[in-house]
Amino acid sequence: MHNTSTTENGLLDRVGIPKSLGWGYLGILIFMMGDGVEQGWLSPYLLEKGMSIQQSALLFTVYGITIAVSSWFSGVLAEGYGPKKTMLVGLLLYIIGTCGFVGYGLEDQNYSIMLITYAIRGFGYPLFAYSFLVWITYRSPHNKLGRAVGWFWFVFTGGLNVFGAYYSSWAIQHLGYLNTLWSSIFWVLVGAFFALILNKDKFVSQHKGEAGSKAQELVKGLTIVKEEPKVLLGGIVRIINTTAQFAFPVFLPTYMSQFGFSTIEWLTIWGTIFTSNIVFNLIFGFVGDFVGWRNTVMWFGGVGCAITTLLFFYSPQLFGASYWMVLFCGVLWGAALAGYVPLTALVPSLVKKDKGAAMAILNLGAGLPVFVGPAIVGLFIGSAGDEGVIWILAVMYVISAILTKFITLPENARTTSHMRQDVVVEQVAS
Repeated sequence: MHNTSTTENGLLDRVGIPKSLGWGYLGILIFMMGDGVEQGWLSPYLLEKGMSIQQSALLFTVYGITIAVSSWFSGVLAEGYGPKKTMLVGLLLYIIGTCGFVGYGLEDQNYSIMLITYAIRGFGYPLFAYSFLVWITYRSPHNKLGRAVGWFWFVFTGGLNVFGAYYSSWAIQHLGYLNTLWSSIFWVLVGAFFALILNKDKFVSQHKGEAGSKAQELVKGLTIVKEEPKVLLGGIVRIINTTAQFAFPVFLPTYMSQFGFSTIEWLTIWGTIFTSNIVFNLIFGFVGDFVGWRNTVMWFGGVGCAITTLLFFYSPQLFGASYWMVLFCGVLWGAALAGYVPLTALVPSLVKKDKGAAMAILNLGAGLPVFVGPAIVGLFIGSAGDEGVIWILAVMYVISAILTKFITLPENARTTSHMRQDVVVEQVAS
């Protein structure tokens, strides 16, 4: 039995997963699968039930705002109170929000309750998943941090966008829409069992639990950008990273339909894009550790996404609306999107001890695109059209590459002398 455990631990270490957090990674995958059950069908379902487009948009806007706020809090709360407690709060808010949303909002078609409870539900997954990400940044060896966060985004995106979609496509046929939403509670509980109970790793905060220290840590989540401006740059780059991901579904299905693509074909393309994305989340985690985190984000992420965004949009025109060529161009964009993965290793490494505060800014950047993306479409599509919006998104990617150029290690980074030795490789590669 001991030999088997040693082999498993050795395998996890070799692929870049901290062996003490192995069960936690599995827990995140299952939790996010539960969270993703309504991704592809909730909006049209609500419209079928008589909700207006404006009401649906407001519902998802409020949901996006709570995700952004919760994403910011996840970093500082995980630092001040510990990841397990913060993750438990996220689990409870998710369950409370789901029970209220499904049991009272949807069942009774009560829009006010829907708004409140779906907002509460939005606080859930960032507190659960992003707190675990803070845990990873503390427990991973510096020279393997890119791989460790690559695996995090693999299980996070794989659960949310891939397994969640596949499960819900089966569940809505066999369980019905509402029961599919109810079943999400079962899956998040299973995920929490792995991440909070089977995961025995101990997190030792550098803030020993005094109330003052915890209050200071909440403030640090804002003041960190003044003390280390490169953290702010990292947050802005993180916003740009997935803005197009949330903008594309608003207008690209209609654009693609002009070239004869059906809704089913679009959904297949979209799902395949994120299958590609989760694979390259791993690849770029490894690439970042070897060629430099900053180089990977700048060239593969920023420049790569700028080029592939335009290629994906123009592919129906360039290739005669060929399904396979459009799919291929979409897959290239999904792969380039993963080029930003090492940003999660780069930004916390700018600071010596306030990694939770640095992650708070990065997590806020991860949450904001949920409504920033659709907002850009809403603001510009009327005046600039589909083509204008796509160029705005492409230019944003170029800007992110330029900003990343200034996020350098180790100059002006408050790192320990031990970490300074580790980042010599990054300095040379960059």
